[in-house]
Amino acid sequence: MSDRDENLFKTALDELGGVLARLDGRQVDAACKLLAEARQIVVYGCGREALQVKGFAMRLYHLGLPVSVVGDMTTPPLGPGDVFLASSGPGETSTVLTLMRVARDAGATNLLLTAQAGGSAAGLADATLLIPAQTMADDQGPQRTSVLPMGSVFEGALFLLFEVMVLKLKSLVGTSPQAMRARHTNME
Repeated sequence: MSDRDENLFKTALDELGGVLARLDGRQVDAACKLLAEARQIVVYGCGREALQVKGFAMRLYHLGLPVSVVGDMTTPPLGPGDVFLASSGPGETSTVLTLMRVARDAGATNLLLTAQAGGSAAGLADATLLIPAQTMADDQGPQRTSVLPMGSVFEGALFLLFEVMVLKLKSLVGTSPQAMRARHTNME
């Protein structure tokens, strides 16, 4: 690996580490508690955020939690006692805003993951997990903070945050590694 490539990896990892170091642990714990106590969980994200959210949904299922992804034919209707987890880094994603209104009107709790505490989505959230990372909303001009393009820092931080949340949820719901493994699909 060339020195330039090595420096790019180091820079990217340092940026992700800096974002995760600024997370509010109380928000992470509160989000985990909401998910652990939910009657059912429905998740949604757009674009590359959707990939991270779907991966998290898979792990929630492995933990034994009742989870669905918006758009799947088996996604149940939301209601009281349910949690709608939405990711909108920029905080203004029109689909997320619409779905949060639907969830709120049905009596579900909106849990938002965002980088924009002042965005429209935060105004619809019952609970917010702020991820202080560059997104496509601030990837140009003087507000640009990352060597990585567009929303990559936010998306990378989501992956790592979700993995830590899985560890916390594993303890909260009392799931063993063996039980998680037993829930993994055999259809691959």
